[in-house]
Amino acid sequence: MIIRRTTPGDAAALRRLATLDSKQPLEGDALVAVMDGELVAAISLSGDDAIADPFKPTADLVAMLEMRARQLATAPARRPSLRTRLLPQRGATADA
Repeated sequence: MIIRRTTPGDAAALRRLATLDSKQPLEGDALVAVMDGELVAAISLSGDDAIADPFKPTADLVAMLEMRARQLATAPARRPSLRTRLLPQRGATADA
């Protein structure tokens, strides 16, 4: 199983999934769960909307998508690179 952000190429699969789940397609950025190459669940990153294939066991997948969405929402904006963190800054003096 793969969890990833949506791409423009996912639009048709998201519409199909929404139709299967009798819901409106998700709008905006979303996370999807892909099993065996097939998109089976998705959750909006801008709201609480989720869609899933009702003919497959997807409850745990939706829970994982929700957990990952929360992680992304609370992640720091950008962490400095490892190189930046390890190398001394120019102009910095060591206290001796």
